[in-house]
Amino acid sequence: MTLSELPPSEADRALHPDILSRLTLATVGPPMDRDADRLAAAVGGKVVVITGASFGQGEATARLLASAGATVVLAARTRERLDEIVDEIRTAGGTAHSYRLDLGDMAAVDFFADRVLTDHGRVDILIHNAGKSLRRSVYRSAERMRDMEAMVGVNFLGPMRLTLALLPAMRAAGGGHIINVATAGLWMSPAAPRWGFYLGCKAGFDTWIRSVGMETSADGIDVTSVYAGHIKSRMVATKWVTRVPGHTPAEAAHVLAHAITHRPRALAPRGMAAVRLLGIAFEAPLTIALTLLDRRGVETPASNTAFLRAMAATSAAPGDR
Repeated sequence: MTLSELPPSEADRALHPDILSRLTLATVGPPMDRDADRLAAAVGGKVVVITGASFGQGEATARLLASAGATVVLAARTRERLDEIVDEIRTAGGTAHSYRLDLGDMAAVDFFADRVLTDHGRVDILIHNAGKSLRRSVYRSAERMRDMEAMVGVNFLGPMRLTLALLPAMRAAGGGHIINVATAGLWMSPAAPRWGFYLGCKAGFDTWIRSVGMETSADGIDVTSVYAGHIKSRMVATKWVTRVPGHTPAEAAHVLAHAITHRPRALAPRGMAAVRLLGIAFEAPLTIALTLLDRRGVETPASNTAFLRAMAATSAAPGDR
């Protein structure tokens, strides 16, 4: 990837205020595919399901794939926002459909899968993009058991259930492609204080979906795990994180485009394999360092605000812990 391949729009440049950030992404960022013809050949006429498509990377990917000729199925909890995106895609000449989906509701996942197969006949590409992030101490988490349930549902059980619901149809159709947007954090450190729920769920689904890929490859169903680096989205909008080099949603969409056109087993920032090996080799000192840092640290303002807001909501609804 070269600097010339970075999007020229003013919006993207505004998110890369310094040359160092752009150089960092150009040097270590995962590969992106900006070949419109290659992408059109890969997705033209295909039915692509994208979860978490109402904002950020999911929205940008839906717009990109629709412009390349795919029929995009946008799924998220906020139906009104999805409808706005679908209208804009259709106005631009693309084909898109919106469905409300709460991945934490297993019955809703089954209903969604059935509706999509009934409405479109098949699913060629499934992109697990939806995710729920949570940075919170274990003691605070003990006061909010429902957060554990939400994290497990959105990041683990929901995507698993959706995969199982769609796999038989993919096999019957002669093949397909499943892309899981994981996190580079799984390669950097297998554990981290205050990130237990998030990393645990992400690691669990990552292991499961890679295992699935070993079984389904014989049926023409490929699985790609994308170990995404920092993406400048609402989910990670805390003050210090916004200053870390990262992709805009539009750039992240082109990373997923590369996953679609090249179908690698794994896609990660350059050099992450070495980071992974170092993490294993120095797991003990890394664990000690992270533990000491956590003992000296406090909850971030964003995390603290979210916790207080959640507790206030719990107080307003007794029994809903």
